[in-house]
Amino acid sequence: METIRMATTEHPSAAAPSRSIFSEDHEALRESIRSFVDKEIVPHVQEWDDTTFPDSIVKRMGDLGFLGLSIPEEYGGQGGDYFTNIVLAEEIARAGSGGFLMGLSVHTDMVMPPLLEFGTEEQKQQYIPAGVAGDEIFCLGITEPDAGSDVAAIKTRAVRDDAAGEWVINGSKTYITNGTRASMCMLVTKTDPDAGYGGFTIFLVPMDAPGVLVEQKLEKMGMHASDTALLAFQDVRVPDSAVLGTVGKGFQQIMWELQAERTIAAAGVTAYAQYGFDKTVEYATERKTFGRALGQHQAIRHKFAQMATELEAARELVYATAASYASGEYDVRKISMCKLFATQVADRVADQCVQIHGGAGYMKEYDISRVYRDVRLYRIGAGADEIMLDVIGKSYGF
Repeated sequence: METIRMATTEHPSAAAPSRSIFSEDHEALRESIRSFVDKEIVPHVQEWDDTTFPDSIVKRMGDLGFLGLSIPEEYGGQGGDYFTNIVLAEEIARAGSGGFLMGLSVHTDMVMPPLLEFGTEEQKQQYIPAGVAGDEIFCLGITEPDAGSDVAAIKTRAVRDDAAGEWVINGSKTYITNGTRASMCMLVTKTDPDAGYGGFTIFLVPMDAPGVLVEQKLEKMGMHASDTALLAFQDVRVPDSAVLGTVGKGFQQIMWELQAERTIAAAGVTAYAQYGFDKTVEYATERKTFGRALGQHQAIRHKFAQMATELEAARELVYATAASYASGEYDVRKISMCKLFATQVADRVADQCVQIHGGAGYMKEYDISRVYRDVRLYRIGAGADEIMLDVIGKSYGF
């Protein structure tokens, strides 16, 4: 009989990206970002977890052309496709800092795309080149103390002062990533309480405008490398030119933004969980128990098999969803499934990686403790598990 030879690797890992959506140009970009990450981010990950990342690293990425990969060249970007954003999220995740990945993603994948999609030409020229260059950092103001997943419950008000030709904004926002360092906040407000979903408007609010207050830098369970703030807006006056696109279209605009955000979040958290998996493979190879490597025990080996399988499934779902989105489809069901599954897989993987590390996994000095703390946020932000399940369920007519 013919012998069937099985392909194996020295250390089982699902780290190699699928070539189904990435071209040679994407792989060249990946290598370039990976080199940057290894030299200029990895050495500082622990320090940033204690102090938050410096603005200078964002500027450095702007200088290297990494902040506008899919932004048109006329606004200072590289003119690439949507998959370049996936590459960036995956490679930044490889650095091992969920906080830096989160802060960067808000800037590149949550604020600049809506600016490009809905902004006036003047707004695009004002903000996008500066954001691409890293000269400015942006934040997104959606969540409030009493309004999280229920975006329609937002209370921050913007009232038109016809005599002055301005809008007056009052309210508060919480859990705002980049809130202490941003130069501009893409702020979701209610402009007509009686208009339902047509009563929301987004404003581009300079953070140095009178009445904008950073009330508190919030302390978090994880994502320590990113700054998170409680913001207050007290009689903040902005001109009509601060309206993103059209008055009354804010709800539709933010729902559009959330779909792209969820796909990028799924890509980033899957890659971050892969980072934790790979670190745990190293640990289980080096750590000896009962006379042999930890990973050689069947109970531990099976944990790795289960994690690798789930990571592979999550990654393929991310790539399929990204391909659908890049082709112009707006499949909310698939995007919701992708975000739900990837974040839950990452959470399970991080938990098992800590378990394999044992007591060491609970120690701050081991990278896996940071991964465990960081990934938990992904099942809450950009649409909690329960919201994703409800969206998926309703898509079947229930």
